[in-house]
Amino acid sequence: MRPALKPGLLPVWRDRDTLQIGIDSRRAVALTGMAGAAQMIGLLDGSRDRAQVIQAAAGRGIPEDTAEKVLSLLAAAGVLDDFPAATLRLLPPLLRSRLAGELATASLAHRDGDGGARTLARRLEALVRIHGGGRVGAGIARLLSASGIGRVTDAPPAGETSPPEQTRRAGGGPMRAPRPDLAVLVGRPPQELRAGLMEERVPHLAVLADEAIGVVGPLVIPGRTACLRCLDLARTDRDPAWPLILAQLTSREPDPRACDAPLAAAVAAQAAAQVLGFIDRAAPAGAVTNGTLELVLPGWQWRRRTWPPHRDCSCGEYAVR
Repeated sequence: MRPALKPGLLPVWRDRDTLQIGIDSRRAVALTGMAGAAQMIGLLDGSRDRAQVIQAAAGRGIPEDTAEKVLSLLAAAGVLDDFPAATLRLLPPLLRSRLAGELATASLAHRDGDGGARTLARRLEALVRIHGGGRVGAGIARLLSASGIGRVTDAPPAGETSPPEQTRRAGGGPMRAPRPDLAVLVGRPPQELRAGLMEERVPHLAVLADEAIGVVGPLVIPGRTACLRCLDLARTDRDPAWPLILAQLTSREPDPRACDAPLAAAVAAQAAAQVLGFIDRAAPAGAVTNGTLELVLPGWQWRRRTWPPHRDCSCGEYAVR
């Protein structure tokens, strides 16, 4: 182990004998009896293994048993990482520097002990395809790229292959675009796209922003969670005219959309957060599994709405066998 204080936590003194790691009470840990061991904190930068930290502490007059106790207390409190030197050495210096904030946040948010290295590795390997553009789609793409997602691509128009994903077989014919880890559907996706993603069992997240309302979700895991047809069936239960309205939406949309810059940014940020939650944990994001997060202006407060799988929907047939 190469012990390092979790990045993003600032050490501060509460008094002459009590050191606090972190500022906010929801993250902070306080250690008393640190007056004689304060110099140890500067040794916890990941450049030494545990034995070397204890040896260096001894060179500063800190007894071995005290150094051991401090390390044990910090580890138990969850503020120490095992610095992932080997993993991070594989990253180009500029990329590592650019993603330092992502590493620090992942380490704290998920309470991982590897400095966020495994989370970053999953992101760098991920492919997220965005269907639909505009302010919201562009915002999601920027945030995911800045967060370390390795490949963020725009979906090609029907019947075409987008340049970033264009690949050709040895015989010269175009290959099928790579299967994404997650698709993001911005706006009101056509039925053909929805059906295709279900058939291919591609997880997908719906995102919508118009009429001064933002909606993120549901996250559809084919065969496991409520799908977009489940939502249409539930709406039909409440409003028998919904199928007729839905049919008109396939060829019409408002112009302009009632989605200003702050709403677009808020929806893009929430959507990107849900995508990262799925990629980071390789599991459905709880907030948008069988539910949507909805933001209605001028309230600016996200609220969750539950959408269970509909009894009349056949989406359970898409479960992976």
